[in-house]
Amino acid sequence: MADYREAFVGIDVAKLKNAIAVAESGREGEVRYFGEVDASYASMRRIIQRIAAKFDRVHFCYEAGPTGYGLHRLIQSLGHECMVVASSLNPRKPGDRVKTNRRDALALARLLRAGELTAVWVPDEGHEAMRDLVRARAAAVETLRVHRQQISAFMLKHGRIYPRMKGWTMRYLCWLQEQQFDHPAHQITLQEMVEAVRVSKERVERLEKVIEEFVPNWSLAPVVRALQTLRGVDLIVAVTFATEVGDVSRFESPRQLMGYLGLVPGERSTGETVRRGAITKAGNGRVRHMLVESAWTYRHPPKVGARKLEIAWKAQTRLTARYRMLTGRGKRTTVVCTAIARELTGFMWAVAREAQAIRS
Repeated sequence: MADYREAFVGIDVAKLKNAIAVAESGREGEVRYFGEVDASYASMRRIIQRIAAKFDRVHFCYEAGPTGYGLHRLIQSLGHECMVVASSLNPRKPGDRVKTNRRDALALARLLRAGELTAVWVPDEGHEAMRDLVRARAAAVETLRVHRQQISAFMLKHGRIYPRMKGWTMRYLCWLQEQQFDHPAHQITLQEMVEAVRVSKERVERLEKVIEEFVPNWSLAPVVRALQTLRGVDLIVAVTFATEVGDVSRFESPRQLMGYLGLVPGERSTGETVRRGAITKAGNGRVRHMLVESAWTYRHPPKVGARKLEIAWKAQTRLTARYRMLTGRGKRTTVVCTAIARELTGFMWAVAREAQAIRS
């Protein structure tokens, strides 16, 4: 065992070239810069095999980013450990203002050896494909929202106020078509904006239809079906939760999942003084946003639906009662919905765990 050698490799990934650094084991182990290599799979395969041939065991890491998880899968296929790192959680010196590929690779190698890096969960290829599809739908919804806001601002600027409360119905669209402007440029502008809304809406509907078609053949389809038994959790919310959170068994408790979604309050305490503030808003904002929207449905009394699990009924009765209690105390509805969303996360954790246990 005296000749046993272990190495920790940090890779600063980029579009064309990857910077690589190697740290040998032990506090006094040498940390050296290997160099920049071509980012293609064939080139990385050769370099990985070349480095691994010099050591008995090699650990690799790189930061999560737009390059995806292809390098992670390549390294694991070669029989080595690889960590995809959450870059926002890397330790950094406050005064360090120099950032280069070389320095980043060396820092990753040192931190990997010290065990100071935080890994992200890496999905399989099927899960990643579903997540990309769900995120494409979220981007389409945001585009639709922007186009609608542009029309609302345009109409307000010209003093055209819709006489009813609810907008973006068929009646509202008919009202838009009836609007007449003195200058033809204004008329063309409005027509182009309305057409942009129509195209964006059709795109959202197409993506939602595709999601509905793909879910039954997905590995997490039982989890998605089980989550939909909860009030306020429709197909899109359930699929978004499943794609973004992934395997809920990696969270030992509901509180860990709440912290991952940024739904726990921040805290600044010292001595006997305990101060808790607003939620941290750390972690995944897509799921947090949808859960807060779902929490609004718990202002209504509990009702027995066609499909209910025991956990779902328990969640409905508890959360509706808690909603009434918090609003009765004079809490703002935004604060109440955030608190309900936090507890809803715990019930979703339990439902997903139960569904996965039945499947396995």
